[in-house]
Amino acid sequence: MKTIRLEIDGKTIQAKDGATILETAIENHIYIPTLCYHPGIAPYGACRLCMVEISKDGRTRLVASCAYPVQDGLVVRTNTDKVRKIRRLILELLYPAVHDELLSKEYGVESPRFASGQTDCHLCGLCVRYCAEVTKKNAVYFQGRGIDRQVAVLPEFETECVYCGKCYTLCAGGWIVNHGGAWA
Repeated sequence: MKTIRLEIDGKTIQAKDGATILETAIENHIYIPTLCYHPGIAPYGACRLCMVEISKDGRTRLVASCAYPVQDGLVVRTNTDKVRKIRRLILELLYPAVHDELLSKEYGVESPRFASGQTDCHLCGLCVRYCAEVTKKNAVYFQGRGIDRQVAVLPEFETECVYCGKCYTLCAGGWIVNHGGAWA
């Protein structure tokens, strides 16, 4: 198997060809926060909390580390001012659905700056993706757009979905648990 050589936070890393930056960071005990990542589900890049700053060939930009593949010569920084600023904004946009005390403290988010239509679900899509990719039911889906977007269940699957419960443990926002397993 081909290996890729890159740098993360000043440390030279050997990575598997085809791996993402986040997977490589996890393997090397480098912390990058995330909400929508799960190792058993395809990368989605929904939450953007895992943003990192990359540099290659003189170009620098922000990318979602959960979906961005490693490349030879890539330089990754996980904690720059730009990265911290975007993570803080993301936490503020998702507040109060995501009110993780450690993350809130680390990024200085004490209260919501933006009005939100959601209170529990942070729309990470883990339940939607799990239902589609793992159970192959496609019973759970996103309904609506913008601030009206929410997770829903097709009516013909409501009873089966509640009893399945396989996605419950993936719900970092607690929406499923807080609603007794019932969907809106």
